[in-house]
Amino acid sequence: MSPDLTTPGSVRSAAEVNEEIRALWLRAKGSLSDLERAEYEQLVVEWAAAMRDQVAEAA
Repeated sequence: MSPDLTTPGSVRSAAEVNEEIRALWLRAKGSLSDLERAEYEQLVVEWAAAMRDQVAEAA
């Protein structure tokens, strides 16, 4: 499961999170259950935070 998004420094790289998102979709075979949907939504939030961090580091 994803790390606690409220904990500073808990954000993984966007690539790591993206791999977990891809694995989730593969396991779900394209149709997410309610629990999987909740996990997916958390992962997308984590991925977006990681992307923001990468952009900020590059600037």
